[in-house]
Amino acid sequence: MSVAPSSSASRSASPSASAPAATPTQADLLDFVRRTAADSALIASLPLDPEGRTWVRLEGPGGSEAWLIGWPPGTGTGWHDHADSVGAFLTAQGELKENSLAARLPTDGWKTLELSEDVDRERRLSAGNGRSFGQHHVHEVLNESRAEHAISVHAYYPPLPRIRRYSRTGQILRLEQVERPEDWQ
Repeated sequence: MSVAPSSSASRSASPSASAPAATPTQADLLDFVRRTAADSALIASLPLDPEGRTWVRLEGPGGSEAWLIGWPPGTGTGWHDHADSVGAFLTAQGELKENSLAARLPTDGWKTLELSEDVDRERRLSAGNGRSFGQHHVHEVLNESRAEHAISVHAYYPPLPRIRRYSRTGQILRLEQVERPEDWQ
């Protein structure tokens, strides 16, 4: 997350069905983001900025890291992955587009890769729709609306150890930066 948070206070999402006792799975995280996105009071409480993304950290299940994120029109994350974490996210309001790669990339030791032509995937996630993903999932998330904010809920386990950011030109993917938790919290 690269924009200064409008609030850094942790919150407990009110849908508090019992959290998994063990390490949360992708299914557990998807269930959590689905329940949390249904909390209309929580969603309405997120401060929205017309120019930059805003977020509030939430208490996720089983020690996971969770975020409520506001997306002004025309904003996005850029290409990135969540390293060794699995995750899930769901659009609570508006619509988000996810572009992703359907290929497992080497985890370390490279700066530039040429991607094959068949690796690109696109999903449009309107309110109430989301997805989970495994480790090293490379994607970008965008609010392509010209007029409306989107709001989403995200959860990751283990808590994000790092985020790798990439640039992409055609089929060339280049590792640009590695961020650690202290860079966005």
